[in-house]
Amino acid sequence: MTDAITRALNWDAVMGWFHVLNDLSLVYVIIPFFFVELIRYAFLKRLSFDVIGDSMANVITFVCFVAIEYALGILFVTKLYFWIYANFSLAHLSLNWVTIVTCVLLADLMYYWDHRMMHRIGVGWATHTVHHSSPHFNMSVAYRFGPLDAVFPLLFSFPIVMLGYHPILVLLSEVLVQQFQAILHTEAVRKLPRPVEFLFNTPSHHRVHHGSNRQYCDKNYAGMLIVWDRMFGTFEPEVEPVAYGVRQPINSNNPFTVFLHGIQRLVMTIVRTRGVGDKLRVLVKPPGWSATE
Repeated sequence: MTDAITRALNWDAVMGWFHVLNDLSLVYVIIPFFFVELIRYAFLKRLSFDVIGDSMANVITFVCFVAIEYALGILFVTKLYFWIYANFSLAHLSLNWVTIVTCVLLADLMYYWDHRMMHRIGVGWATHTVHHSSPHFNMSVAYRFGPLDAVFPLLFSFPIVMLGYHPILVLLSEVLVQQFQAILHTEAVRKLPRPVEFLFNTPSHHRVHHGSNRQYCDKNYAGMLIVWDRMFGTFEPEVEPVAYGVRQPINSNNPFTVFLHGIQRLVMTIVRTRGVGDKLRVLVKPPGWSATE
């Protein structure tokens, strides 16, 4: 048994598995289920131009997000991972079932803390608020990204690489966590069996995360495993109906308004704040912080 889980695996096979789980899930899960959701909206008489416009804006923000990723240099980021791996890694771990499973678990744990930080500091929320600003909740919302959403996770990825996990395995694991997150953006799936709800992040848990209800704010940060929220005191079950969106609605489906509104609001807050020190504090204090408080 020990030999089976520690035996070195073939990279091509592992890349193939991740390709099916990550890339192809868009084809066999996300897109088909989104059309099922549109049919559900129509059946419930909730299908409107606002839903369609919001979904189109979500897709366009995703295109903008990907464009920024390329502009920042995905190849540069990959090279940076390999540079850290070559110069600061404690070891170079082999590719086997143990390293794959533990890397995915670490990527999931780091996602929790990255996600929590994005909610709790001003500059993080300025980009992440884009994802939360939709008043709807469907598969397209999963791809509603802010302009800096690819930057902050790097701070939490580097330690995994430094532990000795191969950079490509780290990147694949992070994408897997993101793809798992994508399938949670739905109202069509109600609560799952209790053991699943206890261990895993589910649509019910993630609906809570997207709620602007007072008791739902800043809860359920998890990627794949909801146990992180249970461990760190940020878990909240879905009880009352969820009010989606942010406390200050943007009331727009213009994709550029959607994409940039968080940064614009942050800049305006900095401009209105007096003193260099307090202007800098706006960046790292929780959203809504004011020097007059």
